[in-house]
Amino acid sequence: MVSSSIRSAQLRRSMLQGVVMLPGAFNALSAKMIEREGFGAIYVSGAVLANSVGGLADVGLMTLTESRDHIAHIANATSIPMIADADTGYGGPENAARTVRMLEAAGVSGVHLEDQEFPKRCGHLEGKRLVPREEFCEKIAAAAAAKASPDFLLLARTDARGVEGYDAAVSRAHAYLQSGADGVFPEALESREEFARFAKDVDTVLLANMTEFGKTPYLTADEFAEMGYDLVIYPVTLQRCAMKATQEALRALKVEGSQRSIVGRMQTRAELYELLGYQALTPTRQPAS
Repeated sequence: MVSSSIRSAQLRRSMLQGVVMLPGAFNALSAKMIEREGFGAIYVSGAVLANSVGGLADVGLMTLTESRDHIAHIANATSIPMIADADTGYGGPENAARTVRMLEAAGVSGVHLEDQEFPKRCGHLEGKRLVPREEFCEKIAAAAAAKASPDFLLLARTDARGVEGYDAAVSRAHAYLQSGADGVFPEALESREEFARFAKDVDTVLLANMTEFGKTPYLTADEFAEMGYDLVIYPVTLQRCAMKATQEALRALKVEGSQRSIVGRMQTRAELYELLGYQALTPTRQPAS
């Protein structure tokens, strides 16, 4: 497995060359496809962890060890950098520090911690509540001190825009940077103008969440780059596409009693084996003498 420190340094170099797009992997195979299709980094979403691994809603029910194990499978299957959603750090400052140590050891290149109360909610839903600023600053400081590699990216996610307003989000972002965060993830900004304004108000490494069906308008990676964003995540895009295709396939199978009509929409056996490197793992047997 490619080490976390190597991946972290690679991620830092990539950000210097331009905006980094990070599609969200929902398992190790989808992560291999992300790398195969030429993307330079992978995102591991806490929502996708809850949905795909636990069959649960994204309300803080998954544990650190479940997250670590899920990430380790993805890291073992790929070689490119990964940023992971570490939710609220699974507890207080010492928990956040342990989270960084465990996920970095598992192969992650960076994490983001959020300033919501536990149990957290999806960032694009109403009803979120924030922890006091000072409390989250302590958590960020502890997490920063736990980093093994200076290149490991510690991002502070603030959900303040939807709770306390835009100005509070900016103020909190500066406090988190002073506490040791390497960058900021402003969640659920609501317009192109807000994204551009935030990039001017908070001059640091910035991550944008280009999720679907949320508060953020659809913007391209180039548009985010022009505004000053370094990283753009697409957390649930692949899972949503896969689950829609799964639903349609199941309905066709149930109605028709056969998969014949949907074979043309499938990944072929040859395509799967090529993605897996199957040929290299099963060399041709020599005929018996």
